Amino acid sequence: MTFSNLTKMIGGAAVLAAVSGSPALAVDLQFYFPVAVGGAAAQTIESLTKQYEAKHPDVHIKPVYTGSYTDTVAKAITAARGGNPPQLAVIGAAEMFNLIDENIIVPFDGYVSKQEAKAWFGGFYPAFMANSQAFGKTWGIPFQRSTPVMYWNKDAFKKAGLDPNQPPKTWAELVTDAQKLTLRDADGKVTQWGVRIPTAGFPYWLYQGLAIPAGVTLASKDGTKVHFDTPQAVKAAQFMLDLTTKYKVMEPGTLDWGATPKAFFEGNAAIIWTTTGNLTNITKNAPFPFGVGFLPADKHYGAPTGGGNWYLFKKSTAEQKQAAVKFVEWMTAPDQAAKWTIATGYVAPRPEDWDTPALKAYVKKVPGALVAREQLKYAGPELTVYQNARVTQILNNALEAIMSGQKQPAPALKQAQTQAEAVLRPYQQ
Repeated sequence: MTFSNLTKMIGGAAVLAAVSGSPALAVDLQFYFPVAVGGAAAQTIESLTKQYEAKHPDVHIKPVYTGSYTDTVAKAITAARGGNPPQLAVIGAAEMFNLIDENIIVPFDGYVSKQEAKAWFGGFYPAFMANSQAFGKTWGIPFQRSTPVMYWNKDAFKKAGLDPNQPPKTWAELVTDAQKLTLRDADGKVTQWGVRIPTAGFPYWLYQGLAIPAGVTLASKDGTKVHFDTPQAVKAAQFMLDLTTKYKVMEPGTLDWGATPKAFFEGNAAIIWTTTGNLTNITKNAPFPFGVGFLPADKHYGAPTGGGNWYLFKKSTAEQKQAAVKFVEWMTAPDQAAKWTIATGYVAPRPEDWDTPALKAYVKKVPGALVAREQLKYAGPELTVYQNARVTQILNNALEAIMSGQKQPAPALKQAQTQAEAVLRPYQQ
């Protein structure tokens, strides 16, 4: 999409902003939401939606559960191209440029006053807004946002002679601790790995938990360039590989994302990296005391943000857009944000959320919930570019080739850089 078309689209949103106030007639809304049917997330969304409808009887809202983030963005784009999109969807923040390019969303700015925009948009943590805003407009509203964090088994630390309250703070400490935590039986077979960083599924995200501390942000702010083959990016990939080949503290091959909490619960790995969105799951199911900490530092601390934003779809009536924005404002207000964080473990996205009585009580019981919030000071945006699915798959393929022993880091990332540049070239001026 050209920048002239983008300007026209933003202008169109401003025209629609002339319609203000609550809708006078009943309005039907539908939103797509990335979660498998059932579970705490779905139940909480259902409960919150019903609460909103009870307070606003002139608005009828239907949540549609659409599977994974990948499923959700695909279904939303297909529906929009077919002329029947939802009015709202929670889609990965990293898809922002894709949705803009498809010309199927509009910025939220046109549906709130400047004063409301300043208070609302300005109230979110800047790290979450880094891939929620572009071209001077706000395209996404942070909702179920996250960072990866490190979880460790305190019992395993004690047995290894390590302080259970002192996790590794640097890459060097991670190696030293993981060596002590890696256990082998009499035949030399590993019975407990020191660390597990998922390297299959979407390895690019946790790889960024190494790349950012090494000193590189993998994409430009405008979503048109990537930096996959920089020395810092290669260093990060080499360290991830070294954990398996050189230090032998991480299981070799590609390690599945979804199986990582189970590996932790069963004692197969003493340290794991996964999303803070797994905090509630781990709190309920870990059969041992555990800690939650920052990802270890290299040059400095760092982690990518992740998770989903609310997006407002273009093909709907002005009344639907106004009602949809009001619903998103309510869903992201402190009381609802607190309920969502407690139910799921996602990071409440505004500082004021943490002042609610509910979250204050929660963090006393689950202090690990504060870790991701504090790590936001060092966080960078998740890889967010045009043609995001294609570009991230290119990086994923390179990382999986590295971790499976098919390619070395430098040539694999050089090839990924060349391939990504070819995809992004049409978007560069």
